[in-house]
Amino acid sequence: MKKVLVVIGSGSIGQAIARRVGVGKHILLADLRMENAQAAAEVMFNAGFTVSTTQVDVSSRISVEALAQKANALGDITGVVHAAGVSPSQASPATILAVDLYGTALVLETFGNVIAAGGSAVVIASQSGHRLGALTEEQNAALAIWTCDGFVPVCYPVRRL
Repeated sequence: MKKVLVVIGSGSIGQAIARRVGVGKHILLADLRMENAQAAAEVMFNAGFTVSTTQVDVSSRISVEALAQKANALGDITGVVHAAGVSPSQASPATILAVDLYGTALVLETFGNVIAAGGSAVVIASQSGHRLGALTEEQNAALAIWTCDGFVPVCYPVRRL
């Protein structure tokens, strides 16, 4: 069966990591904006990689689960690169929490259930949370024990495809 590398966020960082660890694998580029994924796929295809694209909204459980299903249908998921995120210059605090916090937790939870034995994930962390101010002790404690969907009320309103 083919080895699959899922790259979420098809910008420069995602592409650079995919080029380094995607040799000999089917690379599935996923992005909120299909035009970004398709442009990155064209560059990578021209460099000799096997690439396909799909759309994903990491703040949507349905969308992330659909991505995992699509990747699983391509072969054994041996790697996940999560390089999607937004910054204060791009989005509101609610959207930053929905994408950078909830989206990351959702991607790790979902792909943790389907990744092949010995597979790995890389998360490109955001600094945006540090710009929002420190969390209280109670908030930190809650984040340590909440399930992924426990983040949803904090992130409302959540973007949808």
